[in-house]
Order: sequence, then structure tokens, then C-alpha cells
Amino acid sequence: MMEFKMTEDGFTTETAFGPLHISADETAGFLPVQLMVASVAICSGTVIRKILKKKRKKIEAFRIQTEVVRNPDAADRIESIHMTFQISAQGLSEEAMERILHLTRKHCSMVQSVHESIHITESFELV
Repeated sequence: MMEFKMTEDGFTTETAFGPLHISADETAGFLPVQLMVASVAICSGTVIRKILKKKRKKIEAFRIQTEVVRNPDAADRIESIHMTFQISAQGLSEEAMERILHLTRKHCSMVQSVHESIHITESFELV
């Protein structure tokens, strides 16, 4: 269970890591859209990292870039999220990364939670 308490600038909740401040004012906390996009991207990144660890691939660098399209005519809802995974790992081929992305889409709980309402796409760059 999570409990959110209203503050002067938004809402806050306590987590095991510490307080999480959420606000429509970017200077007072995370924007809800930032949390949604981060949830999808980091869940996907975590699945990729677990798969690479199981395959005993040493990750040298890993970055995720996101592009978000919102619809201002529909409450500014998120229409799509595109994630580009930039990865450097020993012995990682393009073919293996294609398979990993397929597994990631299947096993990321956040992608599975939103894929019917938000168009999710992925690409990768081996660096």
C-alpha cells in the first residue's frame, strides 16, 4: 500500500528509500508524467540488465533515452513512448539484442500494464 499526503505544492509519500515528492510544479517534485515514463523505461532497463547478467555479459555502459508524444486534445495523455537503449557489453550482437528486446517487452510489468493504452516502441544502439 502507498499513502499520499497533500503538501503545499503537491503530494508526498514515504518509501523505503525515502520521501517521494510529486507535483505539477517541476521545482517542487517529480511530475506525474516523469514518473510514468521512468517506470516504463527503468522496468525495461532492469529486465535487460537481468537478461544480460544471466547470459554473463559484462555491461560496460547502459543508457536509456526516451521520446514521449502527448495529446493536448485529450487531457495531455501520453500517446506513445519510444525508448532507445544504448548499450555497451562484451560480445553482445545485434541479433541477441533483438531477442532481448522481445523478452523485455514480454517480462516488463510496467510495459504490460500500459501497452493497451500507450504505444510502446523500442530501439537499440550497440556502442
